[in-house]
Amino acid sequence: MSKLLFVAPPYHCWGVQVIGAWPPLQLAYLAGAALDAGHEARICDAMNKDYTFEDVRSEIENYSPDYVLSLDYLPVSGAVSTATVPAALRTLAIAKQVDPAIVTILGGPHPTFMYEEIFGAEDCPVDFILIGESEATLSELLSAAPKGLAPSVAGIAYRDGESIVVTPTRPHIEDLDTLTPAWHLLDWDDYHYNIEPYGRMASILTTRGCMMGCSFCSHRLFWRGDWRARDPKKVVDEIRHLVDTYKVEFITLIDPYPTKDRDRWELQLDLLIEANIGIKLLMETRVEDIIRDEDILPKYHAAGVIHVYVGAESSSDAMLESLNKGTDVDMNKRALDLLREHDIMTEASFMIGFPNETWETIEQTAAEAVRLNPDIAVFPLITPMPFTPLHEEMKDRIRVTDYSKYNLMTPIIEPYEMSMDDVYRALAKCYMTFYRNKMLEVAKLEDGFKRRYMMSAFEQMMKDYGEHFDFLGEGMPHGMPPLDRPKT
Repeated sequence: MSKLLFVAPPYHCWGVQVIGAWPPLQLAYLAGAALDAGHEARICDAMNKDYTFEDVRSEIENYSPDYVLSLDYLPVSGAVSTATVPAALRTLAIAKQVDPAIVTILGGPHPTFMYEEIFGAEDCPVDFILIGESEATLSELLSAAPKGLAPSVAGIAYRDGESIVVTPTRPHIEDLDTLTPAWHLLDWDDYHYNIEPYGRMASILTTRGCMMGCSFCSHRLFWRGDWRARDPKKVVDEIRHLVDTYKVEFITLIDPYPTKDRDRWELQLDLLIEANIGIKLLMETRVEDIIRDEDILPKYHAAGVIHVYVGAESSSDAMLESLNKGTDVDMNKRALDLLREHDIMTEASFMIGFPNETWETIEQTAAEAVRLNPDIAVFPLITPMPFTPLHEEMKDRIRVTDYSKYNLMTPIIEPYEMSMDDVYRALAKCYMTFYRNKMLEVAKLEDGFKRRYMMSAFEQMMKDYGEHFDFLGEGMPHGMPPLDRPKT
């Protein structure tokens, strides 16, 4: 039996955990696989505990693990988690400093595709990289590595002298319900939703994979275009377990595409309604599925879905086509209107910072966000993750190579007609334009769930806003109106 320490690295960025703290589900799944294989495991969630690297060092020293494993991990989605890679690598370097005999393992989308770059670093602290879906790989590696049989394990990469060895691709796990997250290893006091009515937060997966081809996302690449679903009855059982055992009140479905199979999704909703667990659900899905599901949207509401995130992404059909979204602006509008009609809170993202961005297109994007009028709007900066098609398309405009900045809040691309500082200011302009309008709208609402939800969301979003956009109203480009600082 080996001792494993699973570490969510200490990475923080405005926007990552603005409205809540989610448990590191991916690590919980891997820890569960280690426990099922007969090993001892502990989870150190340095991100949500606000640990420093010295705190992580102390955890490693006190636990004396045989293995330390970290991921390029962000809560909610693994599609854009490159930003955490430097922190994960530093965590593994600390493990080697504590004891060079500790075996270090790294997983996630970025290492899956960028293992040559990682192993190419002179001071690389990684012994093994898990390629793709990793629970079965980890279980087998823990048995094989002590015997010198790592080359027989499918789905890993490692260095052998000056060479990098990559073993054959591992097939995906056929039955996802054979996997059990190690819920009991989490400190549940750390996980909470910061939006009224507040409460303890969990995240679950009801499906894995995505076959959609959005050029900025890693899901299709990472899951090899595959999509698998869990038994809806077992999903309900898991939700009931989280509610009864850990007093969870909010659950985020972190599936990239939970609604692909309409029949299965409707069954999932029906079972949740029948179970009457009283949980509040947050989820992401595609606008075309919301439109498809117009007749069953009352079931979304009855099943506990209170918040749906969609990727609107752009103000023009041409840009949506270039991102291979498979949607158009009218579909975005229709989907958001339908959700609003069924009393479901809406959140939409609108990307900015493209190579052809101008102040005019920024104005258009902000205006489109106002027109679509989701309850919450976010404006991620286009970020070409190094293993996505977008990176190849935009590589001549990339000006930042520090992966810790690939957090959707830091300009990475320099547009032809804007400076990097302009992009940062444009980001602030979009937020302030949208929320100036939205706050006036919300202030007129009668007191109730929506008004309280929205006001607490504003409070969380603006709490650290000035720290990150401290230039608001100062030095704006010619012709651009000054922005009002949020009142505190």
